[in-house]
Amino acid sequence: MINLRYHVISLAAVLLALAAGIAVGAGLLDESDAATTASDTNQAEVSPAVAGFDAGYAALTSPALLRDKLKDRTVLLLTTPGARDNEVDSLIENLTTAGARVTGQVGLTTKLLSPSNRQFVEGVATQSDPEAADASSDYGKVGAAIARGYLTQGDGALDETARTIRSAFVEGGLLEPEQDPETSAQLALVVSGPSGASAGGEGTVVSSIVESLDAGSQGVAVVGPVSSGESGVVNAVRGSDAAANVSTVDVTDTGTGRVAAVLGLVRESDGQSGAWGTSRAADGPVPN
Repeated sequence: MINLRYHVISLAAVLLALAAGIAVGAGLLDESDAATTASDTNQAEVSPAVAGFDAGYAALTSPALLRDKLKDRTVLLLTTPGARDNEVDSLIENLTTAGARVTGQVGLTTKLLSPSNRQFVEGVATQSDPEAADASSDYGKVGAAIARGYLTQGDGALDETARTIRSAFVEGGLLEPEQDPETSAQLALVVSGPSGASAGGEGTVVSSIVESLDAGSQGVAVVGPVSSGESGVVNAVRGSDAAANVSTVDVTDTGTGRVAAVLGLVRESDGQSGAWGTSRAADGPVPN
């Protein structure tokens, strides 16, 4: 497994190369010299000095890397249980730097993501949005309804159906608005927490939902910390059918990684999906 402290320094070096216009391959993050176990990786603590370097470097380079990359685009933030507030806040700041307008922030609740509640959740989806019944799977129906209520492929105007869907999901305890969006968004950034931060089966449910979210929007990216890419939500999405159309980044527990997450959404908005982050990511450390 890759050592988190090693990863922070490596990713910062990659971003430095990008800022200088140098093409960098995935070899920087090769795991051949890393002998840390999975348990050690999840529990590793980055020293304050390294964390300070990473945060400072991200703050200095993010404007040049992100400026206007999402100009005039609207983005909805969706969080899973366990998503860390500091990571979410930093991602919002980076989205703003990229010129995006964040329409709001909505939590996907444990009730929504627990497979034991599947029939109830599907019922809420199909009753509030009859068109969702056409989706091919139960959670596909759920994703289609959420997309109809919160996302768009065009402008952000809300209609009565969208308002009905929102009310049904919130009153049913399936969605929890941190900041209720006043309009629909073109793009969605799904932020997950560390592996093991919530009930089992969450990753499979999220994978099914985001595939429909992508179909009802201009693009979706699922991002999370390193452990999420090992055995959490990001890992589940990468192993599902959604991987063909939904982008993933597994390094949001670093400042430079959160810059990479927004760059992943930029690529997604251009119709180019991929997987970036640690050496588990098929497309290298960062989009270029």
